[in-house]
Amino acid sequence: MSVRRRGRTLPLHAALVVVGAVMAVPLLYAVLSGFKSTDQLSRNPFGLPDPWVTSNYTDILASGSFWQLLGSSTVIAAGTTVVVVAVSALAAFSFARFAFRGRELLFTLFTMGLMFPFAVAVLPLFLLLRSMDLLDNPLGVILPQAAYGVPMTIVILRGFFREIPAELEEAATLDGCGPLAFFWRILLPMARPALGTVSVLAVVASWNNFLLPLLVFNEPSWWTLPVGVQQFQGQYSSEYARIFAYLVLAMVPALAFYSAAERQLVGGLTAGATKG
Repeated sequence: MSVRRRGRTLPLHAALVVVGAVMAVPLLYAVLSGFKSTDQLSRNPFGLPDPWVTSNYTDILASGSFWQLLGSSTVIAAGTTVVVVAVSALAAFSFARFAFRGRELLFTLFTMGLMFPFAVAVLPLFLLLRSMDLLDNPLGVILPQAAYGVPMTIVILRGFFREIPAELEEAATLDGCGPLAFFWRILLPMARPALGTVSVLAVVASWNNFLLPLLVFNEPSWWTLPVGVQQFQGQYSSEYARIFAYLVLAMVPALAFYSAAERQLVGGLTAGATKG
């Protein structure tokens, strides 16, 4: 690499190092703090644990409540993702491959959902869910989360579906393939990168959602991990080391999933830009 080129890339590398440090240092601090006692954390907040207190993590992992929260978050995230992808894929297919009166107006209405903050809808949503008897019901979280995830998913999938050559659809029609058969047999397999991307986004958004599960669930049987973190923090408000341990363990599933799906996410976002 020439000196001139190295000089041009040096600021970029320095910026990446700074951003990486900003993200990694708090996470590392939380992990190490979870291995300390609260007394150690007060006396030596930035040093290594001495001795290492593993009971903060093992006690949480041995409790059934943590695994119940993990299971609830998993079920709700999976249900939300299935609804979001199924509904959005059909809607995006209609917007991308069919010409009908008012198509762009209807698509604009969907995209306006991206600008609608959830906090504005808290009260009417609560009243609606109560009237439908969906409080303390996982569907009371899954359906509103899916509704809020549909606009972004339609925008992503529509752009990908529009890049599929029309000649491919014409050839399928000549072979006796109807619109739904073309969608199911040809379009969806070709759209796997985009479907993977929107699935990852839906899972992460559901996993991190705190306000909606807090609003819907009064009974702890369906609490999700973000709600569990808040409740645990209130229960052990003076035991900071245990709170750090709980926060780290609550983050591990999401971080593991995102790390495993990172290539799929990036590949799906760039597929539409590099296609055709």
